[in-house]
Amino acid sequence: ILTDENSVDLDVKYAFGCDLMSDVLTLATGDTLLLTGLTNIQAVRTAEMMDIRCIIFVRGKKPENHVIELAREKGIC
Repeated sequence: ILTDENSVDLDVKYAFGCDLMSDVLTLATGDTLLLTGLTNIQAVRTAEMMDIRCIIFVRGKKPENHVIELAREKGIC
């Protein structure tokens, strides 16, 4: 967990796996967990716009510190 450890108990109804943030914008709904290999700032900005509260970075990827900090500021786990 790279940001808020208190979000571990977050309830979600859906998981959405995608690297194309344009697809996330058109297909994701609230109460969604985002699975992505995209580790740049756009993943966090897209999650913020869609009220996605948790991002899981897949394939062993880790975002840079400024991406983690933005997610922390936005309350995204």
